Amino acid sequence: MTAGGLWECAGRWLTFRFEPETAHRMAIAGLKSGALPVRAATPDPRLAVTTAGLTFANPLGMAAGFDKDAEVPDELLGIGFGFAEVGTTTPRPQPGNPRPRIFRLTRDHAVINRLGFNNQGHDAAFGRLAARRGRGVVGVNIGANKDADDRIADYVTGLRRFYTLASYFTINISSPNTPGLRDLQGRAQLADLLSRIGEARAAEEEIHKRVVPVFLKIAPDITEEGLDDIVAEVMDKGLDGMIVSNTTLSRTGISADPGEAGGLSGKPLFERSTIVLAKTRERIGPLKTLIGVGGVDSGATALAKIEAGADLVQLYTGMIYRGPGIANAINRELAALLDARGAASISDLKGTKAKEWAAKSIPA
Repeated sequence: MTAGGLWECAGRWLTFRFEPETAHRMAIAGLKSGALPVRAATPDPRLAVTTAGLTFANPLGMAAGFDKDAEVPDELLGIGFGFAEVGTTTPRPQPGNPRPRIFRLTRDHAVINRLGFNNQGHDAAFGRLAARRGRGVVGVNIGANKDADDRIADYVTGLRRFYTLASYFTINISSPNTPGLRDLQGRAQLADLLSRIGEARAAEEEIHKRVVPVFLKIAPDITEEGLDDIVAEVMDKGLDGMIVSNTTLSRTGISADPGEAGGLSGKPLFERSTIVLAKTRERIGPLKTLIGVGGVDSGATALAKIEAGADLVQLYTGMIYRGPGIANAINRELAALLDARGAASISDLKGTKAKEWAAKSIPA
């Protein structure tokens, strides 16, 4: 077994001795302290991606949810990720749902969570991002407080607050753990949200003379008709792209249902999210940026997302099961897959199997 493999096994054994949220705080602390024996490998130029006006050293990002309060974005870049997304952050701090609220499904390499946008609020995240010394791509995932009188106003507040600091924004309306949040995916509410975001973005761009891409993150629990409406609004309102997808309420593909409410992530989400990704690419055309999320835990699954139409991919649950060396490992695996296919760059493989994936039905 390689040194990385030994670390993966030992680290998983240790962290799995603790309940999931405690293990998560240990991971954040390990990154902050530099105690984790992982450093980014030398970049392979074939893995570099340019999209939405940004250049990424490689296509692999850390999804929102791991670093909710912008504590370790540069440390994530330092262990091999091509970009990091912090948040979801809300205007005011909120505790989220009662604990326990994260559940490992180890046999399935999956997790169920019902965190509920627990975070320290805009002020805490802003202070940390303002103090950054790194220069890598760090996106900001913005959301609404559970008790907000006007949830759309919370999104506008987030965009305005972080406009000078964010490499890009993610409008997160897809979490299943804030009651009613996914209603914003309905066409009328979505049109209102994206119109108000567009107005705020235009005003900030004029003030700061800076263009910041905006992506919409959607749920995988969607009909084709619903996807038609979402893509139509994204195109009409001039967003730069979409992130597909958040966690699922489905329990398809798990070996045993623990009976816990919340969103399912990890391996069982891979097929569903990849089908929705390909169907999104089919509708949105070749130019908008798509980020594929859900079940990415290897070079093979990352490449499958890219072949289905993704420009970039993200993971979170995969690191729970493969450890902090996962980014370097996936980048090595992607490089080997490029060699096997004789491809000059990872972007050359984007969408090469999109039609095949899009022809599949979204699982019930």
